[in-house]
Amino acid sequence: MTLKSKHQLDGRAGWLLGAAEDASHALGEWASQDIALLGCGLIFSAVRVPGELVHAAARTDDEQEIAAFLQRSLDGGPVIRDRYARQYYVLVPVGAELRKTARPGRLEHLGRDCYLGVPKVECTTSDGRAYWCVPMTSPGRLCSMTRLRELINDGEKRLQAEAEDACPSLSGGRPEKPGGRA
Repeated sequence: MTLKSKHQLDGRAGWLLGAAEDASHALGEWASQDIALLGCGLIFSAVRVPGELVHAAARTDDEQEIAAFLQRSLDGGPVIRDRYARQYYVLVPVGAELRKTARPGRLEHLGRDCYLGVPKVECTTSDGRAYWCVPMTSPGRLCSMTRLRELINDGEKRLQAEAEDACPSLSGGRPEKPGGRA
């Protein structure tokens, strides 16, 4: 990458390139396929959140409503959506800790030695595989782990309530015996 081309970049893209092993290669990936593989744990980390949990917290499956919900809930922090894998990637500060969840294996913290497919900053619509569901508003602005934990807790509670409604025995309720008595 030449000095001139770096100065022509959007400030957000230039900042994100700080996570690339080879900035010229990442620029080429953005140019040819709208997504570049960037290293986590250098200037940002990410938390992979299943779509099911995000949709439960948002109480909707509508993409625009979910984007607005995430914008509000995460105070405008950047979120990438992988439409094919039905996952959301919330960009968080390096060193942010992800607590154990009620449903192990559902969330994953992507830090050092992990890579993330990051769409170019202009990809803000669901035309391709991955896009910025909540665009990065400025270089280095990331999501608060406190706000993310609140969203995760809310989504987990709603999923648990849905499971209990579908199967009352999960909540400790006893099925009724014939004649209407437990």
